Amino acid sequence: MKLAGWGRMPEAECRVITPGRASEIAGALPEDGTLIARGMGRSYGDSALNPGAVIDMRRLNRMLSFDAASGQLVAEAGVVLADIIDVFLPRGFFPPVTPGTKFVTLGGMIAADVHGKNHHQVGSLGNFIDWIELIGANNQLIRCSRDENAALFHHSIGGMGLTGVIIRAALRLQRVESGWIRQKTIAYEGLAALLEGLAAFEDHPYSVAWVDCLARGGAIGRSLLYLGEHAAVDELPARHQAAPFHVPRRKRLSVPCSLPSFTLNRYSVRLFNNLIYAMGKRAAAKGSELVDYDRYFYPLDRIHHWNRIYGRKGLMQFQTVLPPDQAAGGLHALLQATAEAGQGSFLSVLKKFGPQESAFSFPMAGYTLTLDFPVNKGTMALVDKLTEIAISHGGRFYLAKDARLSAAALAASDERAAAFAAFRRAQKLEARFSSLQSERLGL
Repeated sequence: MKLAGWGRMPEAECRVITPGRASEIAGALPEDGTLIARGMGRSYGDSALNPGAVIDMRRLNRMLSFDAASGQLVAEAGVVLADIIDVFLPRGFFPPVTPGTKFVTLGGMIAADVHGKNHHQVGSLGNFIDWIELIGANNQLIRCSRDENAALFHHSIGGMGLTGVIIRAALRLQRVESGWIRQKTIAYEGLAALLEGLAAFEDHPYSVAWVDCLARGGAIGRSLLYLGEHAAVDELPARHQAAPFHVPRRKRLSVPCSLPSFTLNRYSVRLFNNLIYAMGKRAAAKGSELVDYDRYFYPLDRIHHWNRIYGRKGLMQFQTVLPPDQAAGGLHALLQATAEAGQGSFLSVLKKFGPQESAFSFPMAGYTLTLDFPVNKGTMALVDKLTEIAISHGGRFYLAKDARLSAAALAASDERAAAFAAFRRAQKLEARFSSLQSERLGL
């Protein structure tokens, strides 16, 4: 069938295999050729596409055991984050790290080593994975952890599915007292003030900034910083204290079809950005407020098929992280180039990362900027320019968002890429597991 990532480009005709149990996978795998596992298809580009074979993991969605004392959940790779929250939040547990959507699988989160709004304090998801079981190149089930098959473990976390098919894993959840977040909004007029704010509020567990990517001149970096922390029961209004994990269900919206390509342009995005900033300044004047976890962590999940807003050609997302000593100049250059190109991104997000050492995961200490654009010729040229700017400022790129990077750009931005490819060759993994992305990037 024809498959694509969340960005809806590129598309590829793929042979899809849908096992119902772990025992069915080895027998279903083709004897020759390569394959890649796929979860909910929320990576943006071609990292879960392989015309030879795609293993659809969504039926392997069983939660197998839970230890309330440690918070350890053992589950199959196809379990969806939304289901984990639905089951365990009422018991007082929440994911320790979460991306911006809950419609992702456990295996996909591990393969991308997802990060969240709390990376500056706790790091990425890999810090909370105790062990992984995967099917390797010889079709045998292998358990790996920090103490057992450690090299395979560390290369699999953030390895984009290129080290084997993740079958099940052990994830430690965190305890929370409620399903509510105490949120504080702060408005900043420019980039320097925002970076100072992100540094000043490192004591807050969660922080994320929306940035007006069309602001120019002295207003470059005009932004809203959203700080958050899990609310305690005694901080809730009396009406919620009896049921602190019950949050109101938001009305679900849907984009029924792809919007015309001209819908998102510099004028509509500028109007949207001005509205968002004005609303944010009003929220900032009110001080802190209580919002439910769904509104804070997953605002776009309310809108089904929101990627259709970008038109039939799809969307391209660009995400880089710049080291602290290069961040101010690099971020200014990235935002200036975006504003000058007029390719408005209304989902521009900036976060602060804490230190992280890893075999191939994306995060490192610094600041990460995410931009998204409707696909057109101007977009392609802009993303190429942004890539050059990021590389010149010591940046690296998030492969879960990538659909455009070249092998040369990856090699120039991340010295670990050659070592990751060498590990795959040494373990005979490159002859078994590949994606259109890994082929494009020479991994």
